[in-house]
Amino acid sequence: MNDGIFKGSAAAIVTPMDKHGNLDLVAMERLLKFQLENGTDAIVVNGTTGESSTLEEKEKTELLEFVVHYVNHRVPVIMGTGSNSTSNSVRLSRKAQSLGASALLLVTPYYNKTSQHGLVEHFNTIADRVDIPIILYNVPTRTGVNIEPETYLKLSEHPNIRATKEAGGNISHIAKVAALCGDRLDLYSGNDDQTVPIMSLGGGRA
Repeated sequence: MNDGIFKGSAAAIVTPMDKHGNLDLVAMERLLKFQLENGTDAIVVNGTTGESSTLEEKEKTELLEFVVHYVNHRVPVIMGTGSNSTSNSVRLSRKAQSLGASALLLVTPYYNKTSQHGLVEHFNTIADRVDIPIILYNVPTRTGVNIEPETYLKLSEHPNIRATKEAGGNISHIAKVAALCGDRLDLYSGNDDQTVPIMSLGGGRA
């Protein structure tokens, strides 16, 4: 990869809760401390590992504020702001930018099973309304929709769409994305068992 949002491996952090179902920021501090001390290259909060689809917006805001303050520019902080609602994703993405997120992670709209044209419209609409880099997140087994290589090519034309986290499981598909998009789109592996093959294509681990 060229110089991008980060090089190497990004740790997707769970969202710890206390016994009353509230955010446990003491536990979150321990998790962040461990990751930073052990050399993570970036932190991902409110991704699917962090229960993004079930957290309330107030919780997401509080979580990001805490993480940005604690990390204090030591590594990039990437905030998951994707959903199956374009307007909700726009609102949360703009909020994340204002709170100091280094980049955004946008999962494909789940359940809706949108068309490829719909994916382009959805992601470009969000990208038009922020000024920080965007990492797309393709995980079709969870969302019911796959970003096709030709769609990636169209999306890579937007200056804010800089990378993708690929968890589709199809190396041939990812190789085609790499060939079509080249340096315009960084590749990160979303599956542990495909990290090495994606690294051979110039990618990293997210």
